[in-house]
Amino acid sequence: QVQLVESGGGLVQAGASLRLSCAASGRTFSTYAMGWFRQAPGQEREFVAGIRWIGGPTYYADSVKGRFTVSGDAAKNTVYLQMNSLKPEDTAVYYCAATRRWSRDHTSYEYWGQGTQVTVAS
Repeated sequence: QVQLVESGGGLVQAGASLRLSCAASGRTFSTYAMGWFRQAPGQEREFVAGIRWIGGPTYYADSVKGRFTVSGDAAKNTVYLQMNSLKPEDTAVYYCAATRRWSRDHTSYEYWGQGTQVTVAS
């Protein structure tokens, strides 16, 4: 079973940066692609960014392209979401997730982290 543990969320001012981390159980990256999703109150869970494998293709929602970067460190079994130039509309609970087959659809993901709150004050 894949286990994902997120960290790095918090309260920041607009324009600030945060780096979210998702620590995965061993051998996860040899089998699964990773995605980052977010969900704001009253909203559907939406795709933010994804990575097919460490060093491989990355994907971004239009709303975060140019501001967010997804990456990974296989030696640390960790994926990251670097978030720069944060905006109040980025406020949400952020989740990392693992899928055997790459997708932007949250329903395709088999394993999920617990979520971490990101709040961006105006």
